[in-house]
Amino acid sequence: MDPTPQPVKPQLNDDPLLIGGRAFRSRLFTGTGKYPDLATMQASLERSSCEMVTVAVRRVQAVAEGHAGLMEAIDWSRIWMLPNTAGCTTAEEAVRVARLGRELAKLAGQEDNNFVKLEVIPDSRHLLPDPFGTLEAAEQLVKEGFTVLPYINADPLLARRLEAVGCATVMPLGSPIGSGQGLRNAANIALIIDNAGVPVVVDAGIGVPSEAAQALEMGADAVLVNSAIALAGDPATMAEAMAAAVQAGRWARIAGRLPLRQDASASSPSTGQVR
Repeated sequence: MDPTPQPVKPQLNDDPLLIGGRAFRSRLFTGTGKYPDLATMQASLERSSCEMVTVAVRRVQAVAEGHAGLMEAIDWSRIWMLPNTAGCTTAEEAVRVARLGRELAKLAGQEDNNFVKLEVIPDSRHLLPDPFGTLEAAEQLVKEGFTVLPYINADPLLARRLEAVGCATVMPLGSPIGSGQGLRNAANIALIIDNAGVPVVVDAGIGVPSEAAQALEMGADAVLVNSAIALAGDPATMAEAMAAAVQAGRWARIAGRLPLRQDASASSPSTGQVR
């Protein structure tokens, strides 16, 4: 028998992500929009192994296209709802919709769910979040006992302000929503990660699994991916690929990469060479 101890691969249960006092094993959060049908969404959620999904409160209430039957299609005893304020253009609207989202979570049986993904987006063309409206709404929602996960531009100063007012995470965008451009804001996201005392969730812009892995390798605590899964040729397979990439990125971060060097460094020993 080989007496050499073997390395122990980290397990999901050994590395929980804590947000608002709640533990999540999966660091991949997903959305519920843009799928071709509910069956495809269900298969994608299953294969992603995600434990939290966003739900656009206004679209569910209005039974917008693709949202009819959504609440019944998800097993809310297994997946935590993250109501979001998508479609809100002012802080006042966002606060009102967040309150409705809390009631929606209760209807799903999650009586203690105070989570909200805060979005204040007045710009209908580029869909960039309003930093002033986001901060204003966040302050009010924290006062009302919400666990606030704010969607923001990759602005390190704003991230610190939101953390200071009591937000449970900060969620900087990698690039514009649905663009699939990847981590165009990597330098600023790295600054946010370095200075954050709350989990950092990279939200928006991720297009392929390698970009999700890169976010975790950088030190992000999780990613939220919707369009890249829902609009893929095979959404369920893409969901599984994203889950694997997120886990690989997290393990790589824990393991620690080799230092960057200016010069080459031979991987073979230089001693004992045959002359």
